[in-house]
Amino acid sequence: MLIKSLVIKKDYLTTVNEHATLEEALKILEDSGYRCVPILDDTGTIFRGNIYKMHIYRHKSQGKDMNLPVTYLLKNATKTIKVNSPFFKVFFTIKDLPYISVLDESDKFYGILTHSRLLDMLSDAWNIKTGSYVFTVLTDNSHGNLVKIAKIIGKYSNIAGTMSLDASAAEKNKNFVRRILFTLPAGITEETMRTIVKKLEHKGFVVAEIEDLQAGMTIMSDENPGVYINGTEN
Repeated sequence: MLIKSLVIKKDYLTTVNEHATLEEALKILEDSGYRCVPILDDTGTIFRGNIYKMHIYRHKSQGKDMNLPVTYLLKNATKTIKVNSPFFKVFFTIKDLPYISVLDESDKFYGILTHSRLLDMLSDAWNIKTGSYVFTVLTDNSHGNLVKIAKIIGKYSNIAGTMSLDASAAEKNKNFVRRILFTLPAGITEETMRTIVKKLEHKGFVVAEIEDLQAGMTIMSDENPGVYINGTEN
């Protein structure tokens, strides 16, 4: 399971017992350096919610009782996913949370999935560290477009990664509905890259952006049309 492989298991986490006081929870947070940790029951298997350092600080600054149980300020009690949840659900659940708590098939606390783990996975899927160029191609809903684009690129290069995103509002006004990102593997020359772009455009596909991953820069975009190599338009 993809989610399960990304989860930091509970044995490696800092957690707070549900019977701890706010004062005790604050010490755990300060000692660990985390801004938020899970609250678990006595068995360490039931997720109660999260406790945030800033909420305890605010409570303390207002002169309120620090001997109250940590559950007094718990948050995100229902913000969980299952280890077998569909991957897209993560994006709808995690949102602005530092992490999402993960439950096993029996609703027991399994661990957490952090933003950084999620971004690392997307980075790997995009082959940012080892890729050469990324093409962003705009398409409509015509049948077989993905296959056609892949065949054109495949004549000149392997495809190291592919990602499909929704088009922007402006692009949809031009009848484009999808952005498909193709990552080319390392070792692809500038000449090959430009050849692929020309072939795609010749077949009527719109290459909206080209990124040079190794140089860490965009070399062509809608705002800066034309393929730019070493500062020169080609």
